[in-house]
Amino acid sequence: MRGPVPGLVRRIRSGVRRPRLPRTRRGRRRAFQAVVAVTVLALAPATWMNATAGPRVHGVADAPSAPVAIVFGAGLWNGAPSPYLAHRLDAAAALYERGTVRAVLVTGDNSRTDYDEPDAMRSYLLRHGVPARKIVSDFAGFDTWDSCSRAHRIFGVNRAVLVSQGFHIRRALALCNAAGVDSDGVGVAAKRDVTWAYGGVREIFAAGKAAADALLRPDPQFLGPHEKGVTEALADAG
Repeated sequence: MRGPVPGLVRRIRSGVRRPRLPRTRRGRRRAFQAVVAVTVLALAPATWMNATAGPRVHGVADAPSAPVAIVFGAGLWNGAPSPYLAHRLDAAAALYERGTVRAVLVTGDNSRTDYDEPDAMRSYLLRHGVPARKIVSDFAGFDTWDSCSRAHRIFGVNRAVLVSQGFHIRRALALCNAAGVDSDGVGVAAKRDVTWAYGGVREIFAAGKAAADALLRPDPQFLGPHEKGVTEALADAG
């Protein structure tokens, strides 16, 4: 079998242009400035979240009082809360037991009949001592913005303690405060495993969407009518 024709190889190679660095000092300076500008723009949303939300992250023991704790969904394993979600629920149960909050709003995904985060979260809290009348479920918390927006617009929450892992809590705080919920957060400790690493990387990319949501404040995917669950849970004196 004959090898490639030398002339054809030369033409193919001549058609491939390799990127070249600017030849002049001024050109290299401009290229460097462009790289810095792109990097700053990419990191600006994450910097905004850390600056605005960082001072409001606490542990369970020193979290300030609020009427409601909001727990964000974090996946199910065979219909039960994943370990990450279980840790969030443990923290919420502890906040209720300490008297830091008087009700718990669990918000998650129930977009399919075979996947129900809020009910799994509610069942877990019941097993850990939180009374049924103090647990309110939001079945349309499809993402963090939707959960925050619906907490304020549908459930009437104006003040809350948010519960999530440390890599997510700052985004949740920034979005809930933008949605009208005066919030502090409990950053739940997490094992430094693959899920933790993925969550940290994901937050870098999610920061851009969070900044857009905070600025534009879009309607959640599902709005629906006002619900009295939180009001009734707080009014219950038992």
